Amino acid sequence: MNEKNDSPIAIGEVARQLGITTRTIRYYEEIGLMGEPSRLEGGARTYSRSGLLRLKFILKLKDLGISLKEMLQLAQFFDVNDQKFDTITPQVVELLDAHIGKIDEKMVNLSTLRRDIVAYRGRIVAILQGKEPSVQ
Repeated sequence: MNEKNDSPIAIGEVARQLGITTRTIRYYEEIGLMGEPSRLEGGARTYSRSGLLRLKFILKLKDLGISLKEMLQLAQFFDVNDQKFDTITPQVVELLDAHIGKIDEKMVNLSTLRRDIVAYRGRIVAILQGKEPSVQ
């Protein structure tokens, strides 16, 4: 698609550009993340620049660990507010802040798990070497 104009682009080309399958795009439409695409006379789906940008946004959120359910809530909020980015941006920031908190919590849990595994490994190695493990 030429970024300077909004000429329609076929679903296969969108999929190729974004590195996804056409089935993925159709699935996002089926669950309500994407609006209805334009269609050629033969029924083939085509997308405008705004549709392509929306797909890019969905894929970025997916990469960041945002669930489809959360994306659907954002999409509904976005569409209810006439697709104004200034209305959705605070929602995205709030969602990302929540995910940062979850990641921080997971990191603490993983650090504790790592420490426990290292200690347990040490006890097993000590037993294998015939040494008494220290009590912890």
